[in-house]
Amino acid sequence: MSELKVTINRWTRRRINAAGSRVTQKRWTVNFNCPETGQRRRLSFASKAEAETHRERVLNEITGERYFNPNTNPTVAEVVEHWIEVKRGMVKRQTIAGYRPLLKIIVGPILQGTPQERVHHALTGEKPYRDTKLLQMLGPFKVSELTTAQLRRWHNQVRNEVGAHTANRVISMLKGILALAEEDFGVRICSFPTNLAKRKSKPKKDILNPEEVAQLLTYTRIDKERGIFVAFPFLTGVRVSEQLGLLWEDVDLDRNTITIRRVLERDGTTTDQTKTEAGERDIPISPTLRAMLLEWRLNCPRADGELYRVFPGPGVPRQWPLPRIGGGGPLLYSNFLKRYWKPAFKAAGIRYVTHHSARHSFVSTLQAQGVEVGLVAKLAGHANPAVTLGHYTQAVRGGAEALAVLDAAYSA
Repeated sequence: MSELKVTINRWTRRRINAAGSRVTQKRWTVNFNCPETGQRRRLSFASKAEAETHRERVLNEITGERYFNPNTNPTVAEVVEHWIEVKRGMVKRQTIAGYRPLLKIIVGPILQGTPQERVHHALTGEKPYRDTKLLQMLGPFKVSELTTAQLRRWHNQVRNEVGAHTANRVISMLKGILALAEEDFGVRICSFPTNLAKRKSKPKKDILNPEEVAQLLTYTRIDKERGIFVAFPFLTGVRVSEQLGLLWEDVDLDRNTITIRRVLERDGTTTDQTKTEAGERDIPISPTLRAMLLEWRLNCPRADGELYRVFPGPGVPRQWPLPRIGGGGPLLYSNFLKRYWKPAFKAAGIRYVTHHSARHSFVSTLQAQGVEVGLVAKLAGHANPAVTLGHYTQAVRGGAEALAVLDAAYSA
């Protein structure tokens, strides 16, 4: 074998977008010679980290003589695995695991049965009954041989078996997977079918209005033990995993900011990676939240006598403001719902909403108060903001003013 060289280069593209603004797009390419054909290959990635990860994989595959030449007309199953590899390092391991049941519907075969039986089969390969029927999906087909009519038939089959919502989700995923195959492997793909049957419109998200949030916050300021657990998402817009993963070292009361950089998984493990790259962000602390944090810091359960988690598991309570004895470990999501979230709504006399609904209240209230949508997206950590959001800098400019507006809306 000739000398093996796998290099990484960066290129910059400047263009005018649909809004008439000049944008700069940076890409990193992994360059190498295909060991089978000798042809030069160039794979494109959005970040240097992705490119470096793929470079290592290419080196390992070539030196181990396991290199897959994409020009040999890959199957749908093969490009799905390539898509997963690209996603690795970009999203959490649990997110990849969440993709698996949906990707199974693309690759197949899928089980003809209940949703629970299908998920179990997708994760384990086990059939509930010996004579259970398995339905062929797209996995064995060559990407270049797929047709628009075939994709329409497949979508209809999936819709009939698992529902329109899931059918639309998986065809959207497939569109991204095949677009990546076209870009990385030079495979021509067919047009996607249009006018597909849509599911019935979802009911609007049940969220509290500002007056109801104000009433709930009044209660949370009275409840010194549990109040901040419930008030926090309404005042910050964080996801529940981000809230439960927050450490005191992430709370800077001098700069008046909270840094979201880690999450608590459902099993109680802490991951130093947010749901998306956009999820890592700074959130300004509003006056209301600052007062609650200063008060909570006095009574927050400690880990080995030291402040560690902002929202830890409870220990044994003592008379306020003496700190609890014990506690300080991770608070599991199930315990959070049972001990803190659900009881607060009943005690406050407020209709129950989910934790994610608090995030919707945060976003919708800021937008209703005239805060620019780009800034709202930055504060909420949205992964795919609108085109105009790309013009904002990494810093959250105007965030403190936006949170003051939120405070005022909840105090009206």
